[in-house]
Amino acid sequence: MKHLIIDNEKCIGCSLCKQVCIRDNIEIVDNKAVDLENNCFDCGQCSTLCPTNAIKIKAYAGQEDRIMDYDPDNIPVNYEDLLQFYKQRRTCRWFKDEKISHQSIEKLMEAAYYSPNRQNIQDVEFALVEDKLDEFIDHVYNIIKAKEDECFRIEQVGAYLNDVNRNPKRHPLLWEGQQLLLAFSENKTDAVIAMTRLELLAYTLGFGGFHSLFIGMAEEIDNDKLMEFFPEIDSNKHMYAAFVIGIPRLKYRRTRPHKEIKLTIK
Repeated sequence: MKHLIIDNEKCIGCSLCKQVCIRDNIEIVDNKAVDLENNCFDCGQCSTLCPTNAIKIKAYAGQEDRIMDYDPDNIPVNYEDLLQFYKQRRTCRWFKDEKISHQSIEKLMEAAYYSPNRQNIQDVEFALVEDKLDEFIDHVYNIIKAKEDECFRIEQVGAYLNDVNRNPKRHPLLWEGQQLLLAFSENKTDAVIAMTRLELLAYTLGFGGFHSLFIGMAEEIDNDKLMEFFPEIDSNKHMYAAFVIGIPRLKYRRTRPHKEIKLTIK
């Protein structure tokens, strides 16, 4: 089955598409590119490299508005600015009593849309938990309490959830958070990369948050049980990233030191 739509009027037979294809799916015949139907996996490398825009990917028909030309020699952000951005990004647990709009959440999905993934599988999907957040936290606790004897923080969660006089500003899993973004995939790396890109884009819009170790722990303990909360999502996927997101009510003024990063070269 052909995966490529090749415009012979535009094709100049330069062979750049053939050179970039890792599946040997393209050959140059009579000075024109030809789809050999040889295990193409729709990565789109050929279409984005073609100097005359002669190649389209059938799988992405209808998404022509997503195609844009740019100058490959003009990187839109320099090293110093991007590094400074990384320096200023801070974990945030204190939020304003205001939810992020769904329109803004949709804007954040753009970061995940352009996120890299293994073998071009593109199976990462997200869930925004807000209206059923308390119900979900109860579900998570019922899973992670199996480790209560090993971790005092989990014991604190149980005590908090059972306290009728609990302080809603001191939730041991959410703190002041009112919205939770979860990333699902069959591959952990894909989900984590997508969530990380989304998180960083969130900071450009004035949002913030933190990655939750303990919510993520529920996936490690009993993924089948966890996925019962999300019947809409393929049960073969795992919740590999959990990010509590909101509008920070505090602004930090300086960086802090970190442990040195070890680099081994062999």
